[in-house]
Amino acid sequence: MLSVKKNWALVKVIVFLLGLTPFLLLVKAGIYDQLGANAIETLHFGFGDWALRFLCMGLALTPLKIVLRQSWPIRFRRMMGLFAFFYATLHLLVFIVLDLSLSWEAFKDEVPKSPYILMGLLTFLLLVPLALTSTKYMQKKLGRRWLKLHNLVYVAAATALIHYFWLVKADYTEPLFYAIVTGVLLAIRLYVYCRKISVSMNGKIS
Repeated sequence: MLSVKKNWALVKVIVFLLGLTPFLLLVKAGIYDQLGANAIETLHFGFGDWALRFLCMGLALTPLKIVLRQSWPIRFRRMMGLFAFFYATLHLLVFIVLDLSLSWEAFKDEVPKSPYILMGLLTFLLLVPLALTSTKYMQKKLGRRWLKLHNLVYVAAATALIHYFWLVKADYTEPLFYAIVTGVLLAIRLYVYCRKISVSMNGKIS
């Protein structure tokens, strides 16, 4: 049993380092001036893309569990969620610190004119309570309310996609890809949920 726990701990360390790799690569590119002509935009899109990718990976774990009929994918759900929040935070900080130079006046002037920024801020605010309540302690403390609260991840995924679609304005290839992936993942969950209800109703009738 101890050996199994050590093996899973090692796997989690490897996954954590892999999750941190995009951040380290972007930082390295910034240090060595390899971010291109518009470094701020590269960082902004880079962190934003990875926030959405980790959000999708988090959503993929339950369908993966269903398909494989194994419980191990759920072990990484919290880590994927926290990485999504981590990169979303960096995405926001690049905008506020580097793009707006921490100017409150610039923020007040820019945000009302840009619906995609409002949608991005909404997405970030939805992720905050999920990150703060991601621990096992909070899960036990909140009980059933924890599950209801963490259903906000579906809303966050939807607002993140809207944010992305409004941001790109022209080439919708990438946001459309993420929308299809998210749609498939949610469809699997919905199918399983409807099947459970159907089985439950048939059981009551019989």
